[in-house]
Amino acid sequence: MDFKILTDKLLDDYTKAVNDSPLDKIDRIKKIEMPVDYFQFYKSVSSVYSSKIEGEDIDFDSYFKHKFLKVKFKPDYTRKADDLYSAYDFIDNNSLTRANVQKAHSMLSKNLLPKSQQGLIRNNPMFVINSDDKIEYVASNPEIVESELDKLFHDINLLQRTDLNPLEIFYFASLIHLVFVKIHPFQDGNGRTARLIEKWFLIEKIGEKATSVQLEKNYYKRLKDYYSNIRKIGLEYEDLDYSKCLDFLLMTANGIDDQE
Repeated sequence: MDFKILTDKLLDDYTKAVNDSPLDKIDRIKKIEMPVDYFQFYKSVSSVYSSKIEGEDIDFDSYFKHKFLKVKFKPDYTRKADDLYSAYDFIDNNSLTRANVQKAHSMLSKNLLPKSQQGLIRNNPMFVINSDDKIEYVASNPEIVESELDKLFHDINLLQRTDLNPLEIFYFASLIHLVFVKIHPFQDGNGRTARLIEKWFLIEKIGEKATSVQLEKNYYKRLKDYYSNIRKIGLEYEDLDYSKCLDFLLMTANGIDDQE
């Protein structure tokens, strides 16, 4: 395929490493009986664990009680997870486009950023700092953020129009996540948005069943690996080496095994 920023060079290695179709894995997951809507439940899982990756003080038990049992908590405790839940609702009925990603970011950043920055592409340098107060990576220069996003969404559009097999679908979903988070186009909420986009691409390609893929929880459970695998491809945006991203790409497909 004529990609501008994505790559299929690791697809053979990815296919050999995964072995089993991710769709077959999903179909083998026992659908547990629950007193709430199945897909709303898993959107809640996604919202909580994607928030927890960013250090939010929220646990799933409390959020479940808030969302489905109407237990009252202090608004600040649930607000950001609620915003993210709204974005997961949004992706069900809207196509994965740049404009819609910016709309989704406006929703999930409602209590992260001032209104003037919600959904707005940054025009300043961006460094990502880790928990040790060290630079985790340097995002794309402000002068190229727009053009890098254009390249990414050109490639996403190409994939949307292409018939992909299950392994290709999961490969590219994870790669889109990684490329987006390295571009880091927003002032905040980039990680939440990147994980949302990965889920969004899966939903577009395999339908509603993708909602139950607990990729956000899997990343949280393997948080050190998540950041380590992002770090492997390089610190500076200009020097990124996507030939080293196989370990990151395998995280979601292999993580489904824990759901079976």
